[in-house]
Amino acid sequence: MTAERLPPTPFGAWLHATIATLDRDVPADVPCGSCNACCRTFHQIHLRPGENRARKRLPKEYLSAARGLPPGYLQLGFTEEGACPVLVGGRCTIYEDRPLVCRTYDCRMYAATGVEPDRSDIAAQVRRWGFGYPTGDDRELQRAVLAAVRFIREHRECLPSDAAREQPIRVATLAVYTHSRFLAGATTGLRRRPVTDRDRAFAFADANEELFGDG
Repeated sequence: MTAERLPPTPFGAWLHATIATLDRDVPADVPCGSCNACCRTFHQIHLRPGENRARKRLPKEYLSAARGLPPGYLQLGFTEEGACPVLVGGRCTIYEDRPLVCRTYDCRMYAATGVEPDRSDIAAQVRRWGFGYPTGDDRELQRAVLAAVRFIREHRECLPSDAAREQPIRVATLAVYTHSRFLAGATTGLRRRPVTDRDRAFAFADANEELFGDG
């Protein structure tokens, strides 16, 4: 039986809110309902330096230095069942102090970009999301996002590691964050020159370092 689709969100409104979330590290407003798939699907969570409230409340035995990231980054492991160790009874027990990556995670990234999740439970939820296109701008914005995804896949050298190139959530997030470089007539610099592929490659590398820490 196919899960019921959720009411569509205007694409442009969602995109602008998501960019604000990534820029300001504010919580994403995701109508998850009872879904907690992202908390129980063998995900390793990275904690940035300074996330002291989350670090104090997470079980120390599940924390370790994050491989491939700068000093100070930690990695949160999962239970034998693949769940976050602070997920109890289907609910996050440190919700108010949860890590930043949990605060900003939004599986609508997959629906917006056409990137396939690597977890079946998350994919089932993603298929429920839909977007509306009340204006031509909404469709133009999604075309730019989809063009950004294609660029990553066709120019793998613009990102520094296999993780950056291949992790679905990373590809989707970077495409959303850099979509403005793919809008029709996009320009850059003080002289407002047209954006080139070189500019786009640099934008992806910079965004990857800013958002994920490995540059």
